[in-house]
Amino acid sequence: MSDQNSKIIEELKLRQGDTWRVLKIMSEFVKGFDELAHLGPAVTFFGSSRSKETDIYYKLAYETAFMLGKKGYTIITGGGPGIMEAANRGAYDSGAVSVGLNIDIPTEQEANKYQNISLQFDYFFVRKVMLIKYSLAYIIFPGGFGTFDELFEALTLIQTGKSHRFPVILFGSDYWQPLIDYMKNVMIKFGTIDPEDVNIMTITDDPEEVLEIVHKRSEEKYRYLEEYGQQNEFMKKLKKLIEKGK
Repeated sequence: MSDQNSKIIEELKLRQGDTWRVLKIMSEFVKGFDELAHLGPAVTFFGSSRSKETDIYYKLAYETAFMLGKKGYTIITGGGPGIMEAANRGAYDSGAVSVGLNIDIPTEQEANKYQNISLQFDYFFVRKVMLIKYSLAYIIFPGGFGTFDELFEALTLIQTGKSHRFPVILFGSDYWQPLIDYMKNVMIKFGTIDPEDVNIMTITDDPEEVLEIVHKRSEEKYRYLEEYGQQNEFMKKLKKLIEKGK
């Protein structure tokens, strides 16, 4: 076989690989949209997969999710252990819909058992879309690189106007305040962000405050949809949650 023919065959193999990859990515999007399109108003939790059941933030994530679940909110997490398990568990015990969007990685990620709806993804970026698309608010507990990745993804989307502004709630002032201080003392000083960018985030240590913020966001979302003439099942569920929260 000539060198030219060998080159053509190798190119075809590479192209076929990319084609199948694109189709797999598309299938993950379709699966996610199909499964989650009929969810009611939801809140997404993030945080470390390494948190143990005895950790204070595990307990607070459980409490916060339980309270939101009792009000009728769907709880979405990355589906793994730690903070994700705590939030799914709180939702599950409250009788709310508990969603886990799991990712296939070599370490740490093992699906927790407190999920009514459980989806598996191979691609982080597809999973990110699902985590943000169906959520009224982000509640972000202490976590590692993955948690920071989700946080800064949300901040970037809001800052650049690619997403409507929504609550980004940082739970745990002892963990998150140093990051806010860094932004104020270094990033603003160097001109890499604007002072108002820091105001996208809210720090709290109180599950009740989280509930208030999410309720306020629900009212804002309802007014926005009503203004644009939206009348659908989501609106009905949202209205019911608002009335329940009063």
